Amino acid sequence: MSVVVFAVGNPSRGDDALGPLLMAGLEQQARPGVHLVSDFQLQIEHALDLEGHQLALFIDAGTGTPAPFDFREIGPAATRPVSSHALAPEAVLQVYADIQRRPPPAAFVLCVCGEDFRLGEGLSPAAERNLAAARGHLERCLEQADPACWRRYIDSLAASELST
Repeated sequence: MSVVVFAVGNPSRGDDALGPLLMAGLEQQARPGVHLVSDFQLQIEHALDLEGHQLALFIDAGTGTPAPFDFREIGPAATRPVSSHALAPEAVLQVYADIQRRPPPAAFVLCVCGEDFRLGEGLSPAAERNLAAARGHLERCLEQADPACWRRYIDSLAASELST
């Protein structure tokens, strides 16, 4: 199955480097069937990167994200009027659906919990721990690049949260 992985973030803004750091690890592995796209933020043009793929993964850092990370399925949605830059992943999927006139590939978000996004800062200690957990999760996902597997993982997370 062909997967496109988007990693967004600014390496100069503390914990915002989480996405680019995860991408750097993927770039060293050169996995067949995995197309990598890295940028500071998502833009309209990224909808074109979805073409030809059956699965998409958007990686970013977030404030207010449960530690160590949030992993969820998303779909197309006009989250706000489409402008020339700074789109949410759901908006990128919507642009794809609008221009291709067909549904986008199955898509998921891996949002890693960050705390400190100040310019010129390195990763916070918490972000370092969250990065390690997210890296392990990302490896498992790419070993089984199948939307059904990823949905089962989300379901298992929800079930474990209900039992606690």
